[in-house]
Amino acid sequence: MTAFAWTSDELNKIGTAEELEIASLRLDGTLRKSRTIWVVRQGDDLYVRSVNGRESDWFSGILTRHEGHIQAGGVDKDVTFVEVDVADDINNQIDAAYRAKYRRYAASIINSTLSPKALSATIKLVPRPTSA
Repeated sequence: MTAFAWTSDELNKIGTAEELEIASLRLDGTLRKSRTIWVVRQGDDLYVRSVNGRESDWFSGILTRHEGHIQAGGVDKDVTFVEVDVADDINNQIDAAYRAKYRRYAASIINSTLSPKALSATIKLVPRPTSA
């Protein structure tokens, strides 16, 4: 399996975007309705979390095929959704990224992205080639 990486330009544009539009693929290959969520960059990777945990509609939708599409900062990209283990050390860095990027928001809002429920629904966004 070939690994795909974000370009520096994509990382900068998506990583600095205030919000990201995320849509997962249904089993039949059509996109679900997109949702607006926060996104953070950690190193050369991009992460999102569901503040409502694994039971939220958009999150349960990504578990169908683990593929979808994102839009942020002028970037349109097909992606693979990779679940991040709750025990993974990267979660502390992702927490810090959320705190730093969204610090102007009330603590209660930021803390919703840091809760155990949100932590259990952390996704790494991995670029994938567009279908021909």
